[in-house]
Amino acid sequence: MLLVIAVCLGLLATTTLIHYEVLRGLSVVLPRVRIQPRAKLILVIITTFVAHVVEILLYAVALYSLIHQPGLGSLQEAESFSMATSLYFSAETYTSLGYGDVVPTGAVRLLAGAEALNGLLLIGWSASYTYIAMERFWKGEGQ
Repeated sequence: MLLVIAVCLGLLATTTLIHYEVLRGLSVVLPRVRIQPRAKLILVIITTFVAHVVEILLYAVALYSLIHQPGLGSLQEAESFSMATSLYFSAETYTSLGYGDVVPTGAVRLLAGAEALNGLLLIGWSASYTYIAMERFWKGEGQ
């Protein structure tokens, strides 16, 4: 259980830092890029999407690794467990979609809960940043 808690804290810090650096990088690059405001918005969306995918992948790798440790839990599903299942579960959890077709058991449930909360916060942060970017560049371009 202590290992799962440590992994949760590490992932919370790591994903927050990744997100911060991506959004900071966008804040530096966007004013310098000479493209239409609509194209800037697409750049923001694609870049934040990639950041979210990287963060989901980190959670999937952590989950996959933890499940291979004895006594930390598993993912219950009809088919055999794989990295693809871990990635699917991670994306489902990060976005708080929660189909319920793959269910964690044991201590890894804590990781699932932390990922859902972290994903909610980071998605909200991306939405807020996107709104601010739209407002800034659309006012600056008179659109």
